[in-house]
Amino acid sequence: MADNKEYIFGTRAVLESIHAGKEIDKLLVQKGLFNDLTKELMKEAKAHHIPVSQVPLEKLNRITRKNHQGAIAFIAAVNYASLDNVINEVYQKGKEPFFLILDRVTDVRNFGAIARTAECSGVDAIIIPSKGSAAINNDAMKTSAGALNYIPVCREDNLKTTIKFLQESGIQIVACTEKTDSYIYNIDFKQPVAILLGSEENGISPEYLKMCDFRGKIPMTGNIASLNVSVSAAIAIYEAVRQKGAESL
Repeated sequence: MADNKEYIFGTRAVLESIHAGKEIDKLLVQKGLFNDLTKELMKEAKAHHIPVSQVPLEKLNRITRKNHQGAIAFIAAVNYASLDNVINEVYQKGKEPFFLILDRVTDVRNFGAIARTAECSGVDAIIIPSKGSAAINNDAMKTSAGALNYIPVCREDNLKTTIKFLQESGIQIVACTEKTDSYIYNIDFKQPVAILLGSEENGISPEYLKMCDFRGKIPMTGNIASLNVSVSAAIAIYEAVRQKGAESL
């Protein structure tokens, strides 16, 4: 269970936290609760692009036995960045954008490890979906060795729209996937690029895979035909670093 520093409970308390500008990672609301205050909370959550899950009362009670009033909000350990602003800032610095897109990477430790590699290697931002992604909490911060304090994280409602936006901004999308005959070493990473990685269970969503400009796989010669997603991310990222030249990052 999360400790008391990671969540806020009580409908009014959560509402006030949203109004005060606190970054909410996700909101749990009791299923079947439709009073006026809850409706107001749901409306505010939607307006602020906060992921909402309607859950049974028992789940809320397992998190806290205090008077949660059917609402618990988990606080994000970071302030989410605007992707539009990040792209503009990178181009204004005269750099080639270098992003990472994570499609449904839900393990907090994997996410933290990826963030650590990304920050060390000069990745400009990590892009995640608002739903179906690892919680960016204290565990993620710890696993990242503090890297999440320095690298922007952009939380997007729709990755399909986001991929299109990146492409329209001159950024090629490279899928790190086994569903191709080409290796990542054959891809030109010297251009503005966003590397897309999927979940360990299902890989990259088919609809996103179709949209990618290039696909590349990591060579496998062992008996186990898969790598941990954080390891795959590191290999792909540092192939880009090798091609770009460390001095250009």
